Amino acid sequence: MAILRSLIVFVFLLPLLAACGGRSYSGKLQCAPYARKLTGVDLRGSAYSWWSQSQGKYSHTKQPQKGAILVFRKTSKLPDGHVSVVKKIKDSRTIIVDHANWDAQRINHNASVVDVSSRNDWSLVRVWWPPINKLGTRKYPTYGFIIPGKT
Repeated sequence: MAILRSLIVFVFLLPLLAACGGRSYSGKLQCAPYARKLTGVDLRGSAYSWWSQSQGKYSHTKQPQKGAILVFRKTSKLPDGHVSVVKKIKDSRTIIVDHANWDAQRINHNASVVDVSSRNDWSLVRVWWPPINKLGTRKYPTYGFIIPGKT
């Protein structure tokens, strides 16, 4: 009888618990629409294409600024590139970002990104990897930062 009762409770509670995910987003979560929502930039398409699309429309810089968009280049691991929004500058080589879909289908807040470029120009970075709860070992090439707001 106890097993039957446990089974009934499990069957009824499982759907209720599944509904508690807290996400209101109904489509596939992607970094570009999330960054657009946070910054208000008028850019579309693959994240890596934002760098060229933004030429003449938004300012670019090689140094981070709060609210700027870090644009990752297209690679074999990032076929569409990636974008992150700078939330805070921790020091000259570390920033804190918010971004989506770095850890599949999740929004990551307060993720560290570290500049590992030889010239301290943010052209190569490492990114916090939530599944292991530490900085990832892969190095990712970037274009730089887009500054929201018209040029």
